[in-house]
Amino acid sequence: MNKITVWAAVTVLTLLVGCGSSADNAANSPAPSPGTTTGAADAVTSASVVDNGEAFKKAISKDGTWIAATLNDLSFTEELVVEGEFTNKEEPARKMALYTQDAEHNITASFTLTAPKITIRSKNARIQGGTFVGDVYVEANGFSLVNATVEGNVYFANDQYQSTFDASDQGKVTGVTEVKK
Repeated sequence: MNKITVWAAVTVLTLLVGCGSSADNAANSPAPSPGTTTGAADAVTSASVVDNGEAFKKAISKDGTWIAATLNDLSFTEELVVEGEFTNKEEPARKMALYTQDAEHNITASFTLTAPKITIRSKNARIQGGTFVGDVYVEANGFSLVNATVEGNVYFANDQYQSTFDASDQGKVTGVTEVKK
């Protein structure tokens, strides 16, 4: 990696780690199995800053992290699936951060994620700060676009999922936004 990429990765990691708290990290730990006592967390979920396709797919998987932040454009020929339950500030959340930012949280670069289809199965998932090229299929409540564009369609598995969709914070869809069963 060149010096700029390394600097960007360190900056993004520093900002993402600084944005969390011990309480946030504890909330990301898996729930104890029935019949067990609570104690120290077995695992803590944090941000995953990635610069390649395989790392991004792992970050958005059910075994991934609550936030997947990319450092460059990514392109896939296969379907992507965002699944798993993660929390941020004690609320269910998943975030695909298609941008880098400075210390004041100003976006310094935006990236494009391209795939024929991405299926959203995580509650309160969002695409933020960049562009997704392809169709989005939503199978969970609370999907949102924050300062992001979908160059394609957004399809919802039912009316409930569509009713909880939010693109009010600079979100844009170039195609249709509709229920498709």
